[in-house]
Amino acid sequence: MIQKIKSLGPGLIFAGASIGVSHLVMSTKSGAIYGYGLIWALLIVHVFKYPFFQYGPRYATATGESLIDGYKKLGNWVLITYFIIAFISMFTIQAAVTIVTAGLAINLFGITDNPVNWSIIITVICVLILILGRYKLLDNLMKVIIVVLTITTITSVVFAGFKTGTPIEFTQILPKGTIEIGFLIAFLGWMPSPLDLSVIHSLWAIEKKNETKTFNTKKSILDFNIGYIATIFLGVCFVSLGYFVMFGTGKTFSASAGGFAQQLIDLYTQSIGTWAYYIIAIAAFITMFSTTLTTLDASPRALAKVFELSFPTKFKKGYWFWIVLLAAGTILILQYFMENMSQLVFVATVLSFLTAPFFAITNFILISSKHTPKEWRPSLAMKILSYLGIFFLIGFSVWYLMNL
Repeated sequence: MIQKIKSLGPGLIFAGASIGVSHLVMSTKSGAIYGYGLIWALLIVHVFKYPFFQYGPRYATATGESLIDGYKKLGNWVLITYFIIAFISMFTIQAAVTIVTAGLAINLFGITDNPVNWSIIITVICVLILILGRYKLLDNLMKVIIVVLTITTITSVVFAGFKTGTPIEFTQILPKGTIEIGFLIAFLGWMPSPLDLSVIHSLWAIEKKNETKTFNTKKSILDFNIGYIATIFLGVCFVSLGYFVMFGTGKTFSASAGGFAQQLIDLYTQSIGTWAYYIIAIAAFITMFSTTLTTLDASPRALAKVFELSFPTKFKKGYWFWIVLLAAGTILILQYFMENMSQLVFVATVLSFLTAPFFAITNFILISSKHTPKEWRPSLAMKILSYLGIFFLIGFSVWYLMNL
């Protein structure tokens, strides 16, 4: 089974990058606070975001170029807009995933209970891994860890479901009030991940196509679908875990990184036993560490590509410039501006949702344009789903802003 997983391409990397803050943090909180009341939001956001994520690998394998190249063809203003959004959001996104990883490190390793110190350590290690070119090895390890996390999560949900003494309630809820609506938008923002991951996915798809000549557009879509279905399934599992263990108990998740990490691991150990503590802690940590490493690599790679297309003189060290800047900016945010993990995650997730309409509209225009081979332009069904998705993302963004 592991060999089959290793043979998969960017779709599983997409799943690995997605199963981070959106699942470990937001999904468990959703289950703990609302039970299954927001399961409609989890499912519907996956449906409406689907085409725009899928257009990344579809366009890349059909044309041999990334979405960033496509943005350039649509006009310099599109490329500039993407750069501005990516530049503004990359620091908060990196800080959010890093602080969650730091919380798990505190719980697993101890040494220091200062999340900022752990964030610095984790960031330095990630930079060193990228410098040494060991990312591919960690990527392969991440696939195995995701399997471990999946098995332990399913096991925990089954055990917790049998232990719960109350009937399961599926009444759906539409949150009211600024705080509740804010949580919903944050939940939607990174479920299954920020929509700009479609751009990075297109870069991964090109790399996979260059490595494996048989990785064509049809296979890339199938590969993506497998990863996407995995994120939906695990999202429901994490909601269930939060629901079975914490809903209705009066307990709330800690705002601190270390406190939250302890509670997250307790969700598992309360369900399947303390014997699984280190297995779960290590799996959760490496999952988040892999997400942290992926985002640290992804944004600089994308911004370096933007500069490559924007300026005639090539900046050979562009990728490393952006990595150093991102690492420094992340540490600066965590050191001086954000000590509350929940607040940091909230800012990052809401920002991602509010910028999602840009990526949805741009990806749809590009995949439907003359720049995409005719046979790979969206079908009527995908066009209808795309229009509905754009309406959904814009509508909920306006609704949130009106309720601030």
